[in-house]
Amino acid sequence: MLEKLKINRKLLKELDFSIIIVAILIASFGIMNIYSATYLKSGTHVAKSQLMWLIIGLLIIYFILTIDYSIIEGYANIFYWFSVFLLVLNDTPFFKHTVNGASSWMSIGGFTFQPSELAKLGIILIISKKLDEMEGNINTPKNFFTLVLYAAIPMVLIIIQPDMGMTMVCFFIVLGMFFMAGLDLRIILGGLAGASALVGLVMTTSIMPAYWKSRLTSFLNPQADELGSGLQLSESLKGIGSGGLFGKGFLKGTQVAGGFIPENQTDFIFSVVGEEWGLIGGLALLTLYGILLYRFIKIAKNSKDIFGKMLCIGIISLYMFSIFENIGMTIGLTPITGITLQLMSYGGSSMITSFIGIGLVLNVGMRKKKINF
Repeated sequence: MLEKLKINRKLLKELDFSIIIVAILIASFGIMNIYSATYLKSGTHVAKSQLMWLIIGLLIIYFILTIDYSIIEGYANIFYWFSVFLLVLNDTPFFKHTVNGASSWMSIGGFTFQPSELAKLGIILIISKKLDEMEGNINTPKNFFTLVLYAAIPMVLIIIQPDMGMTMVCFFIVLGMFFMAGLDLRIILGGLAGASALVGLVMTTSIMPAYWKSRLTSFLNPQADELGSGLQLSESLKGIGSGGLFGKGFLKGTQVAGGFIPENQTDFIFSVVGEEWGLIGGLALLTLYGILLYRFIKIAKNSKDIFGKMLCIGIISLYMFSIFENIGMTIGLTPITGITLQLMSYGGSSMITSFIGIGLVLNVGMRKKKINF
């Protein structure tokens, strides 16, 4: 049994350790900022909890690396349908746990997690597997609509919760994978136009919850309702703006310490970075993300098969959109959607799926050669 948990030394030579180092640096920086955002109310409890998730995440990476990703491909269907089952189960009163108006959390024996976090990985795995079976041929009606169906099932269940942020994450994961798979650009542009028109239409009806509408529009003019929907963004802008070039210093953020920014340990963690570490700190964090994504892209390009390549592209799409949207919403460039910042935001579900994604990419990179002896 123990022998199966050992990684071949020749395979270890192919492992991109720089990805693990950068991920640890980002997560450690996140823990520092989470501590700054919570220590006055919770002491070290929240930061210690996040440190525990970091350690568990690293152990998960090791476990993933012991399994050839071609074997993981064989279980993609099971993982996908299990994540769909959890989403369905999550809509029952026995397990449903509502946070900030969204029933996207599941509670079992006092332990809460987001099934949608697993669902986005399920979408990546199943689309990668199906594209591999289709030999990458996405531009036939049968293949295209098969992939759309697999993507739509969990996304519809997530919309029902309702969780706008996770729906957007899943949509852009699929968009990135379809684009890199070579889907006809006319279909992509038509799909984007159709999705935009649908959102615009739904916003004029009572189907979309009122707080979704306010979140989608408040970023355009947060001052119009500073005590309501624009509060979070207004306070975030004050904090980041007051940080200046070098920031106020660790544990010296007045917006952070005063608790003026709601969810500043989760969705708005970048506000803490901006106030306490300034523009330099923000750019340093973006540089680390840039290195991480560059290494991901390099592994995707050198992958030996379609499944491995598309798996990496799915994870890249996940990270790119989450980083852009999360940081964008804290500085008023994008709507406030409740998307976490990968490896930085507090939360076990988010941290674990972030590390699973890293483990899958490292697995592909470690086994990029056709034959490994």
